[in-house]
Amino acid sequence: MYIEELELKNYRNYETLSIPFENKVNVILGENAQGKTNLMESIYVLAMAKSHRTSNDKELIRWDTEYAKIKGRIHKHSGSAPLELTISKKGKKAKFNHIEQKKLSQYIGNMNVVMFAPEDLNLVKGSPQVRRRFIDMEIGQISPVYLYDMSRFQKILQQRNQYLKLLQVKKQTDRTMLDVLTEQFIEAAAKIVKKRFEFIRMLEDWANPIHARISRGLETLMISYKPSLDVSEELNWSNMIKAYENKFAAIKQREIDRGVTLVGPHRDDLMFFVNGRDVHTYGSQGQQRTAALSVKLAEIELIYSEIGEYPILLLDDVLSELDDYRQSHLLNTIQGKVQTFVTTTNVDGISHQTLREASTYTVQTGKIVAG
Repeated sequence: MYIEELELKNYRNYETLSIPFENKVNVILGENAQGKTNLMESIYVLAMAKSHRTSNDKELIRWDTEYAKIKGRIHKHSGSAPLELTISKKGKKAKFNHIEQKKLSQYIGNMNVVMFAPEDLNLVKGSPQVRRRFIDMEIGQISPVYLYDMSRFQKILQQRNQYLKLLQVKKQTDRTMLDVLTEQFIEAAAKIVKKRFEFIRMLEDWANPIHARISRGLETLMISYKPSLDVSEELNWSNMIKAYENKFAAIKQREIDRGVTLVGPHRDDLMFFVNGRDVHTYGSQGQQRTAALSVKLAEIELIYSEIGEYPILLLDDVLSELDDYRQSHLLNTIQGKVQTFVTTTNVDGISHQTLREASTYTVQTGKIVAG
């Protein structure tokens, strides 16, 4: 798939923008703070209905305006169709093929993207929250039901935490309601964990051979899902439910004392191992970056294997963070296969055929010129 054209209105520092793109590598040049990353972010937001940079949607709306609008036309094997996302202080309104989507979970997945930005190099060495967000965003693109399950889980978690707080400060004494919320929580959590196990297994299957090629056959990459509860992928549904029930029964008083849910998908993590060693703790910066790059390239192939279309790749200021060898491997992998957007202040020092054949655009204070 590829995006044929993009229109912005009141998005960040763009008042208006209408620009066509080709199904190849598109290089976005410009100095810092001119709008390169804003343009890249807008493509991501059009696909995912949320930003990778901020959780506050109001930041996406141009100063002193009421709303921001992103429109795009996406081309797939089945033909092309328009997408539209309007962001206002009241919320978001999403349309696919001119039809308003009642839920964002129905909208997400119509356009697939893989974002690789400098902060993604922190996937391995960053916080567990970064890795959980990564898992949720990627599964959500290929499984709308996961987004629905995740939304339901978050609501139950919020309600359960609120009730635990009330029990903690003795504004409530009835523990029956906590038991009801715990039962709902366990069912929702088990669905999330099952899907995450399945996704990580698929991701590792794609990432390991990619990592082996980048490391010239010297390293083996393993990715492991690390639940906050001692459960494994092999457990059947009833045994997983039982494991959660036993754990929550054991920590009930501790949770009330703390006023917070101590176990569940919101506390789980991912682990990366190179040649059997934990890369987060023992890996060099080079190993951590190779692992992150392998995972990003694996995402591209995993999405293709699931939906039969290659996603759009967004490389935001990341080439300068990679050495020549990793740069070349990345560009060789995508050449002629994936529509790619690359932001950079300049292409000096990146001597690769892919960039020589790219379309080039220059950004200056929220305006773009081709060439």
